[in-house]
Amino acid sequence: MDALSADGRHSLTLIGFVGSVFSPYYRLAGRRAPEDHVSINVALTGPSAKRWTMTERRRGLLHRDAGTLRVGPSTMRWDGSGLTAEIDEVTPLIPRRVKGTVRLYPEAVVNHPVALDAEARHCWWPIAPCARVEVDLEEPALAWSGSGYFDFNTGEVPLEESFHRWNWCRAGGPEGTIVLYDLLDRDDQSCSLAIRFDPRTGVSDFEAPPPARLDKSFWGMRRSTRCERGVTARVIETLEDSPFYTRSVVATRLLGRDVTAIHESVDLDRFANPVVQAMLPFRMPRRFV
Repeated sequence: MDALSADGRHSLTLIGFVGSVFSPYYRLAGRRAPEDHVSINVALTGPSAKRWTMTERRRGLLHRDAGTLRVGPSTMRWDGSGLTAEIDEVTPLIPRRVKGTVRLYPEAVVNHPVALDAEARHCWWPIAPCARVEVDLEEPALAWSGSGYFDFNTGEVPLEESFHRWNWCRAGGPEGTIVLYDLLDRDDQSCSLAIRFDPRTGVSDFEAPPPARLDKSFWGMRRSTRCERGVTARVIETLEDSPFYTRSVVATRLLGRDVTAIHESVDLDRFANPVVQAMLPFRMPRRFV
């Protein structure tokens, strides 16, 4: 799930992992026993609070059924009409708690996944591309509401086995949500998706505008998006920055509108680098209780 406050000052990303795709421990274990490598990642940004957590736990601290994913002290529940997340996590290195409730109320629901590669070994399911989100946190003391998005991904093989990199972008507006996906696979074949989700008219593809380069991040990550001619796409704020992953707020123009979008870039060649793998445990601690 990702959410952006109505005033654009705060953002929240919440991801539940079973078989954590970016976990160095899961990679060392040969990507076996995904239930033994689980976590709930929380990334909170804003002028009054910026916190990031991703604590990996073992199978004894996992519970899941058709509507629930619980990892340690945090739980995500989907009841068919909405998602409720009860978060209780602690940041690495300098311990600070992130505790509270996040609720997502879908305005449109998609009932089928989309294959991201030619062999359909990776699938993306934008379950609730148009949604309203309410954030109510005890620690840090923070409450806001805004637009949101909820999706689901599955994979049969490691991401770095299938892809070099990708850029993803979500822009919300009065007429629904626009999602862009640009992927480069291991055969150097590109795949581009440009999809519009409208609560009134449903799901439709559209012709993506030309590629547009964005400024590199502090770690030198290449970022790009799509933007109509005559307008320059730009990074408003970098929310997360690592050697292989960035999440940003960008300004661009799509379907004749100037939009503010949540954007991510992933470089899986960088992720597989041994130096990067050695850095990951400092950001992603593994706990047994």
